[in-house]
Amino acid sequence: MRPLTLITALALLTAPAALPAAERAPLATALTFHASFDTTADADFARGERRVFTAVDSGKRSTATPGLPSAEFARLVPAAGRHGGALEFRGQTKQQVFYRGPENLGYRAGPWAGSVSLWLKLDPDLDLTPGYCDPFQFVGQKWSEGALFVEFTKDHQPRHFRYGIFPVTKFWNPANKKLEEMTDAERPMVFVRRPVFSRDRWTHVLITFANLNSGLPDARGTLYLAGEHVGTADGWNHTFNWDSAQSALTLGLNYTGFIDDLAVFNRELTATEARTVFALPRGIADLHSTSP
Repeated sequence: MRPLTLITALALLTAPAALPAAERAPLATALTFHASFDTTADADFARGERRVFTAVDSGKRSTATPGLPSAEFARLVPAAGRHGGALEFRGQTKQQVFYRGPENLGYRAGPWAGSVSLWLKLDPDLDLTPGYCDPFQFVGQKWSEGALFVEFTKDHQPRHFRYGIFPVTKFWNPANKKLEEMTDAERPMVFVRRPVFSRDRWTHVLITFANLNSGLPDARGTLYLAGEHVGTADGWNHTFNWDSAQSALTLGLNYTGFIDDLAVFNRELTATEARTVFALPRGIADLHSTSP
């Protein structure tokens, strides 16, 4: 993996005036979900359920209610985002904020691919509470049946940033080892040990995945920060065993900071497309909005 530099992280902040139609169309076709957080936490665009939900805890999504938890824990902040408004998580809670997965995540029992794009603003070492902090997760009925996520680690200084694809537990951790006692080679993750996040600057995060549920050790997951390729985890048998009806995209687990312009695509974006998404003049709205 190549270390990120501040110059690289700040590159492309002066975006082009418009995205050419030839570049826009393939991305727009692949888009399955977009929440801008400009005026609501509900999705602006979705192939499935648009509403955001809050569950009492992660094990009770079936009885969740629409909307965000109280403003003590999460709130929309107008004009605070990378593009328009932003969603701010303000403290730990056992409640779980999520969007329902069917159609929005594009899950397939056969070979499954996709990408997730979002912007984060925080200082991990000053803002986060102790313990693992996950800005977003893809989850099914149980963590042990497969999960995909980005996280800040619980006790490193500085806090590391990681992208993980954990298939059914028996396929990647049959001995049920503790995560931090494993070697890097034993963990299906991409690592950033000195991430470039800041309270004063938005950082773009984009992850891709491909060949999950292929039944072969050919799955891969790639992480991009600020449009730059950071690393790829590959060579795993990434078998998920989801009940798609119980799948979800969760937000803000133990996370304290801002999230903006969250999007899901139903295929693995290329490195060029990752950089294009990073540089979209108005964010993901450029892909589905008809306004100039």
